[in-house]
Amino acid sequence: MREGPQRRRIGFKILGSLECWEGEERIRLGGPLQERVLATLLLEAGRLVPVARLVEAAWEDEPPGTAPHQVRKIVADLRRRLPAGAELILTDGPGYRIALEPDQLDLGLFGIRLDRAREAVAAGLRANAVDQLRAALDLWRGPVVSGLATPVLQAAATALEERRLTATEQLFDLRLDLGEAAELVGDLREAARQHPLRETLRGRLILALYRSGRQAEALEEYGRVRELLAEELGIDPGPELAALHQAILRGSPELAAPPRPAAEEPTQRGPHPLGPAPSAIPYDLADFTGRDGELERLLALAAAPADRGTRIIAIDGMGGSGKTALAVHAAHRLAEQYPDGRLHIDLHGFTPQQPPLAPAEALDVLLRILGLPGDQIPDDLPSRVALWRVVTAGRRLLILLDNASDAEQVRALLPASADCLVLVTSRVRLVDLDGVESMSLGLMSVADSTALVERTLDGGRAAADPAATAELVRLCGRLPLALRISTARLRKRPLWTVRHLVDRLADQTRTLTELSAGERSVAASLRLSYLNMEPECRTALRLLGQHPGNDLDVHSAAALLGVGTADAEDLLEQLLDAHLLEQQEFGRYSFHDLVRSFAHGLRGADTEEPDASSLTRLLDYYVLAVEAACEKLFPGRLSYGVDLPTAVVDLPPLPDTDSALGWFRREHRTLLAAVRLAARSGRHWHAAYLPRGLTSYLRLQGCPDENQEVGRIAVDSARAAGDRQLLRLGLTNLAVALWPLGRIQEGVVCLNEARELAVRLGDQAAEAACLSRLGIFHNSLGSYTEGLDLLHRALPLHRTSASHREEAATLVSISSASVQLGRYAEAAEAARGAVELHRGLGEPDDGALGLINLAAAQLGLGEVDSAMAAFGEAYEIQLRLGRSANTGLVLARLAEAHHRLGRLDEARENGLRALDLIWSSGIIGWTATAENILGRIQYDLDEHLLAQERHGHALRLAEQIGSRIEAAYALDGLALTALALGDPDRAREHRRRADGLFDRMGVPEQYHRPAALRR
Repeated sequence: MREGPQRRRIGFKILGSLECWEGEERIRLGGPLQERVLATLLLEAGRLVPVARLVEAAWEDEPPGTAPHQVRKIVADLRRRLPAGAELILTDGPGYRIALEPDQLDLGLFGIRLDRAREAVAAGLRANAVDQLRAALDLWRGPVVSGLATPVLQAAATALEERRLTATEQLFDLRLDLGEAAELVGDLREAARQHPLRETLRGRLILALYRSGRQAEALEEYGRVRELLAEELGIDPGPELAALHQAILRGSPELAAPPRPAAEEPTQRGPHPLGPAPSAIPYDLADFTGRDGELERLLALAAAPADRGTRIIAIDGMGGSGKTALAVHAAHRLAEQYPDGRLHIDLHGFTPQQPPLAPAEALDVLLRILGLPGDQIPDDLPSRVALWRVVTAGRRLLILLDNASDAEQVRALLPASADCLVLVTSRVRLVDLDGVESMSLGLMSVADSTALVERTLDGGRAAADPAATAELVRLCGRLPLALRISTARLRKRPLWTVRHLVDRLADQTRTLTELSAGERSVAASLRLSYLNMEPECRTALRLLGQHPGNDLDVHSAAALLGVGTADAEDLLEQLLDAHLLEQQEFGRYSFHDLVRSFAHGLRGADTEEPDASSLTRLLDYYVLAVEAACEKLFPGRLSYGVDLPTAVVDLPPLPDTDSALGWFRREHRTLLAAVRLAARSGRHWHAAYLPRGLTSYLRLQGCPDENQEVGRIAVDSARAAGDRQLLRLGLTNLAVALWPLGRIQEGVVCLNEARELAVRLGDQAAEAACLSRLGIFHNSLGSYTEGLDLLHRALPLHRTSASHREEAATLVSISSASVQLGRYAEAAEAARGAVELHRGLGEPDDGALGLINLAAAQLGLGEVDSAMAAFGEAYEIQLRLGRSANTGLVLARLAEAHHRLGRLDEARENGLRALDLIWSSGIIGWTATAENILGRIQYDLDEHLLAQERHGHALRLAEQIGSRIEAAYALDGLALTALALGDPDRAREHRRRADGLFDRMGVPEQYHRPAALRR
């Protein structure tokens, strides 16, 4: 996702004509089709819009047959036109989704304003609600996406117009309640003119006239609307309008404007009994920036009625998050509502070299602020508490208790009056304070953080390099203290650029050192929170700082800490309460980047055990957890007799394949980081073995680049450890990781070395695994005779060692090669055997690849219905697993099937969807396959130029990876398109090259066309 000014400066408008702006510059979006597609995505911002829906929205009349393909080209064009468009418009399954922050779209801002208006009404802040509704309605510049009307867009515009009218009516209601009847008459007349048949607007106009003392005009207006409804619709006014008419005739007192609630009226009080009302609140920051949502919530909580006791609002957050600044800013906004005094005291809960202020000392300060002389203040705490409650009883005071250490320090300072408001700030959550409304202050948004930098940095230095400013915001972790320290350093150093400071901060060993200015320091702020904790929490923070992932769960924390999961959870929750950990998802914890840097710097602290043993425990845990997950996901895996670590903590419960798959998805990034950490720290056994199970999951999810990375780490680490068994395993897995990247020859080299090692080790099962994979690689190169020979040699070895999973995979490969050679009966038999074995093992993919090959064989045998059923089953399996590349492969083969059956439109639609899914996966061989399939379909649709382009791209990809079969199919297609385009010489050359490849592969002449198209 984009960060910093990019996110902030690009904005879209659809409440009127469609517009896109980057700062002060308007972006040209192309023609009407581009604008309609973008408008449709914006109307559904954040949600998937299928391609079919975009087609329906883009064309006013019947769309052309190529519309789905044109939509994809339109999306590609929009991505080029929009700043960071590839990150804005995302491919999502069968369609696209635009990812925006709410404030990037005027419709999103409209919704935010309406939400805030509802919250203000609920809090009794009607004037605030009026401001919000006015701001919402000011966003409208005309009819939604005016000028782009298609039936789909018109329907959306009509629905949004109804939302606008509803908001308008709510605004009129609130203003009527606030006594603005006379001022509203003109606005209401105009609204009624625009919507003459809307009875609700007419009713508000009649009521405004009546409350303005214009009863006769109100009755005349009712007569006009009654006549209009009769003429236009043949109906009488509805019951609400008729009841309003009768109430006016009776002069009903219910029609009078309601009184303003006390919370919105200025309070008139007599002189303070102890002298002038004190105002001890610190100064408000002139450059206070952001926190709009938090401020509005705080003000709403403050305005809520206190039914039985004092209103207490506690604001907690990590050190440097701006708690005090927010509380002070709110206190100034609320000051007039508390005429008896505004008090402030720093309780020094987290102040350097100063103990927290005792309640007795705090009460002494507060009582003196209220004007009591020292000789009237008792010495003991109970007496001071009693006096405090007497003095504050019946008074309207705002009391800011800043920097509290815990609930106990605050409890004695609470006043007795229900008319008082107490604001408390603390670095810990005051969960033990009864009757408190808690607000946890998170990090500032990217937009607010950027605005703070721009506002506090002079001379336009932030705007001069927006990319550097965005990076500064990221490196400061959107922490206000860090941002203010950074801009303060830059102000003191006018020759420094923002980029220079960013480069200094990028050195993680110096980040916290750089974030200090004068007496302010992020490290010092974090250290205060650290020192305020119990010793076991300090040790936990230091050890958890070693965790390689962006987040962690209780089980991995328990392994790292060397405690049980229950104790680990207690420690994690204490760190969470102290805001030294964050929680974005239930059960998972993470560090703020600056807290992690701080924790890394604590490794020299004295502990009962060295860091090395903690890290080893963590890697042992991940090895065992990956093994447990793989047992559910990949039953029947080969066992290599490797001695695994002994479990020292509970593993996560993984009762079935769904839970195992969910665990892998949550831990995906962390496991990659664990492999890298193991290699970096010299733990060669862990770095070599942990990828074994991880690569199986990465293959399942279609992550070839990551698979290759961990495969290479495994091989290098096994060599470093001198472990031949792990080296054989690592080489085999690396080869499999190289296949989807098209690095076939390199994979063959790895497999030959692995096979030699297996023979020397006397491991027949491992030798068979190498033979199978060598067979697959030779098939990929088009060497079907050699490939099938290797596969058939491996098959009995798998059966001897009862390696059913390997046997099933080998049968899949045999069926695939047999289809290419036209041996359909043999292919069908092998595919059925693979499917049965996979299902017997309980594999999560349920033999989907076998089903694809079975369908292709059945098409060759003329069993069309059976083939389509097999395709459908394979498609449902891949959708359930969320494997986009494999789903794309099924769709590509299904497109071939529709092509064979003459269903060209369905064939093209499936082919385009397939290419989208496969292309994003990065599997080069499958991309070539999909391009060839689409090329053949478009050739039969007489789209010869497009077909030529498809086959040309497929040929380049096939030659890149050495796939002779796809190169041959591409040349076959190029020969056909060249002939159709009037170039017989080029057609003959392509045909000659294609036939040469088919002959070298041993493919009989009658099978030189793809299997699915053979009649």
